[in-house]
Amino acid sequence: MYDILIKNGTIINGLGTPKFKGDIGIREDKIAEVGDLHNEHAEMEVDAKGKFVVPGFIDVNNHSDTYWRIFHDSYLESMIYQGVTTIIGGNCGSSLAPLVSHDVIKSIQKWTDVGKINFNWLTMSEFLAEVEKKKTAVNFGTLVGHGTLRRGFVGDEVRDISPQEMSLMKKMLTRAMKDGALGFSTGLVYSHAKLASSREIAELAEIVKKYNGVYTTHIRGEGHELIRSVEEAIRISKDTGVRLQISHLKAMGEKNWHLMEEAINLIETARTSGIDVHFDVYPYTYTGSVLYILLPDWATEGGRSMMLSRLRDSETRRRVVKEMKENEYDYSKITISISSLDKTLNHKKITEIARLQGKEIEEAIIDILIASEGRVVTMMDVLSEKNVDKGVVNPFSIISSNGSGYNIEHKKTGEIVHPRNFGTFPRVLADYVRERGVVGWEEAIRKMSGFPAEKFQIEKRGILKEGNYADVVVFDPQVIRDKANIEDPYQYPVGIDWVFVNGQVAVKNGLVTRALAGDVIRRKAKLFEF
Repeated sequence: MYDILIKNGTIINGLGTPKFKGDIGIREDKIAEVGDLHNEHAEMEVDAKGKFVVPGFIDVNNHSDTYWRIFHDSYLESMIYQGVTTIIGGNCGSSLAPLVSHDVIKSIQKWTDVGKINFNWLTMSEFLAEVEKKKTAVNFGTLVGHGTLRRGFVGDEVRDISPQEMSLMKKMLTRAMKDGALGFSTGLVYSHAKLASSREIAELAEIVKKYNGVYTTHIRGEGHELIRSVEEAIRISKDTGVRLQISHLKAMGEKNWHLMEEAINLIETARTSGIDVHFDVYPYTYTGSVLYILLPDWATEGGRSMMLSRLRDSETRRRVVKEMKENEYDYSKITISISSLDKTLNHKKITEIARLQGKEIEEAIIDILIASEGRVVTMMDVLSEKNVDKGVVNPFSIISSNGSGYNIEHKKTGEIVHPRNFGTFPRVLADYVRERGVVGWEEAIRKMSGFPAEKFQIEKRGILKEGNYADVVVFDPQVIRDKANIEDPYQYPVGIDWVFVNGQVAVKNGLVTRALAGDVIRRKAKLFEF
């Protein structure tokens, strides 16, 4: 007798092997059996005839932690409705632990009001215990953010890390790895992290290697700097032996689209030489980026306050405008999605704002940054669809959202979030698999489940087999599709009928149950033997 019996379905187990007809029996939080169970019974029986039964999806590039969604709305409905049962936070250099002091939160709060959150943690262990106590709808694991460590020591200063500070950073990273962090991340494109040398990153990556964690990186540049940025990441992996994951690989700007193939070739060549490198992608041609990315690099050095000070200086401003006129961005494809202080700007193109204000585009951008204190997020339609396809179909890519969990009520805030928050995984299954057939069902599911579980060493998840946790998704392959778009991103996908998290029902007949069944995932702390 099982607690739950999913019967008559077509099983795709997450390993990439051929799908097969079968049943799945669940007891408590585990899969008890996979096979022909037609003579068995359970307290709850789900008839999956005509449906696919797959492992819960693992989103390795998620920001529900640093956008504070796990605290403001633990149900994370836009994730659970997609079939996501596990998320990895601490990405792109920002994590919520470990903290040198509580003041560090100011540098990673993503402009969210965190006044109602009780900060009773500093260490990774204390933070994970707080998430465990809070409870979430999905499983949660995290990386250690390089920016979080670094800003804890330098604050807004523009300088290198001192030897003593480096020693303390290493100790904090070591303890966090022992406490269960899955690895270490960098966001080298951001103003403060740009100051970090390859050597600084490599020294920290060596710690991660000792614990067999993974190093994930938002590389230094995704435009004309793409190739040397990928080369830097691979070089760090080669020199330290750390396992490497390049976050949301892409070539931004039409002038740079040709670099995507070269970047992928670099990754494939590195793999042939024994370097453990993969990358993740999301299936959209538009990115979500802070507005200040349009400024010259030197203008953003030292963080937001120094950037704003430069922009307010008339002579420096003229220099910024001059250099912006020489950059590679097509401003007509950039739309403001989140403006912290002026919501009337949301959903407007930068070119439209400049026209209405009677200003040059560069001048308008600077005025927007000053008025909003630099707190503006944009959506940029700057990627090639062919390149996105190359990323999705590549055998070394993992599907991730680079998003956060929201509910449709968040629409009332006026923020226009990226549709990837609501549609990433169903979009791949509907478009790339069913409609265009450029990826097979088994391979697509592997990229969302078994593959990320293997890369991030998440035990007993991502594969449907006896003894693994019962994170299971049942969907209709003829119906599943995303609905979220730029005009209205607040739309849940359709076609996912059932989602189970640790054996509890999270989605029942297409509707969320608001169960908080997620576990905290900790990496086992034993040292890797060289």
